[in-house]
Amino acid sequence: MTSDELSDRLLAFAAEAGRLVDRLPDTRLGRHVAGQLVRSATSPAPNYEEACAAESRADFVHKLGVCLKELRESRLWLRLIVKAELLPAAEVAGLLDECCQLCNIIGRSVVTAKENAVARRKGQ
Repeated sequence: MTSDELSDRLLAFAAEAGRLVDRLPDTRLGRHVAGQLVRSATSPAPNYEEACAAESRADFVHKLGVCLKELRESRLWLRLIVKAELLPAAEVAGLLDECCQLCNIIGRSVVTAKENAVARRKGQ
């Protein structure tokens, strides 16, 4: 997967999360979860773009780490939507699956970048 393809997936994830948030009930819990999810789900795309323009390997790893943390938080809010029965599980399943896939992709990228940094230091 290219950097642009991953960027597009993160952007599509943010857009779909926004549409899902608009379907949440107008209850105290629904509003709280909506606010939290919209913040966490729209954060990975710009953080990934920042990582792609990182000034150093450490900056790259840090920005990818922030991206992963926000995806993991989004995954929690999506799971809570299902657990609290704010929306039917079937309505959340696709977005939750995409979130899990993105967590795996970004998580693996963080691990690889850290391993490459260690290997580079040992080789110097």
